[in-house]
Amino acid sequence: MDPRPEQIEATAAAWLARRDRADWVEEDEQALADWLRRDTRHRVAYLRLRAAWDEAGRLEALGAGRHEAGPPPRGLWPAAVGDTATRPPHAPPPRFDGVVFAPRAPRRRSVLPRVAAGALMVGALALGWAWYSFAPLETAAHQTALGELGTVPLADGTRATLASDSRIEVRLTRRERRVTLRRGEAYFDAARDPGRPLVIAAGERRVVAVGTRFSVRRDGPDLRVVVTEGSVRLESDPVDGKARPAALLPAGSVALARRDGTLVRSMPLADAAQLVDWRSGLLVFRDTTLAEAADEFNRYNRRKIVIVDDEIAGLRIGGSFRWANAEGFVRLLEQGFPVRADYGAERIVLRSP
Repeated sequence: MDPRPEQIEATAAAWLARRDRADWVEEDEQALADWLRRDTRHRVAYLRLRAAWDEAGRLEALGAGRHEAGPPPRGLWPAAVGDTATRPPHAPPPRFDGVVFAPRAPRRRSVLPRVAAGALMVGALALGWAWYSFAPLETAAHQTALGELGTVPLADGTRATLASDSRIEVRLTRRERRVTLRRGEAYFDAARDPGRPLVIAAGERRVVAVGTRFSVRRDGPDLRVVVTEGSVRLESDPVDGKARPAALLPAGSVALARRDGTLVRSMPLADAAQLVDWRSGLLVFRDTTLAEAADEFNRYNRRKIVIVDDEIAGLRIGGSFRWANAEGFVRLLEQGFPVRADYGAERIVLRSP
C-alpha cells in the first residue's frame, strides 16, 4: 500500500533531523540514499523540506552575534503594526552595533534532478535518432507461383526478378537494405548505394552488394550465387562456434555454398549469364546429368519428370530448352538417347527401352 503524502513528509523530516546530529555515519548516508531512490515522491519531499530547513538556518544566524544569555529583552524588537501595548511610546530603537552574523553553512545542492533531466534528454535524442535511422521505408513480401516469373521494383531503385515458386521479404531503412530469400531463386539488379549495401539473407548465408547484378538460389540448406556484373561478398554464420571466412565473388563467379564448405568457380561472363537465362524462359545445360536436368524442369512445371531407371539418370546432356515445354524436351531425349517415356497427365516417367 502506497504511503500517504503526510507520511512521506514526516519520514523526510525525520531524515533531515537525524542528518543534523553529530552521530551521522556513512551507513546512515547510504540508507538515506536508498530511501530517496525508492520513490520520486521521497526525493521531492526531502528536497522541499531541506530548502525550508536551510532558510530556517538564516534565522538562527541572526542571533549568533548576541552574547547575553536568555531571550532578548521586552521591547527590543518592534511590535507588529497596531500593537502599542507591548512597546513604550518613546522606547529608543534597537541597536545592532557589534552584532556578528555567523557564517552560513554551504547549501548542499542535489545533482539528482539535473542528472535525471540530462539522462532523459540523451535518451530522447537516442530514440529519435534510432527511429529516424531504422524506421522502415519499405516493408513488403513478394512471391511467385509454380511456373510463374515476376519482376519487382524496390523503393531504392533495385529490381528483383523472381523465378518460379519463389518468395522474398523486403525491408528498407535509411541505414540498411535487406532482402530475405525464403525460397526459390531471385535475380537482383542492385541500385548503387555505397553507404547502404544491399544484403540478401538466405538461411545462414548473406550476400552483400553495393551496385551489381547477381542471382541467389536456395536449394534447401544449400545456396548458389551467380554474379554477372560487379562483385559481391558471400558471408556465412559460424558452424559449431567456428567462424567461416567470407568469399569475394567478382563477375563471372559461381559459388556453391554447402554446410561443409563453399566451392567457387570462375567462368566467362557469357557462360555465367546463361545460368540465369531462366528469366527469358530458357534452361541451359552443359554436360549435365539427366537427373539434374529433370530437377530443373520440375522447378517450373506441375507435370513432373520422373526417372525410374538408374541406368539413364546419369546420362549427360547439353543444350538450351524452354522450361515451359517439358514434354518437348522428353521427346528430344527419346530421339537421341536410349530413353523411353510414358506420358501421363501429372507426370512423365522415363525408363530404359
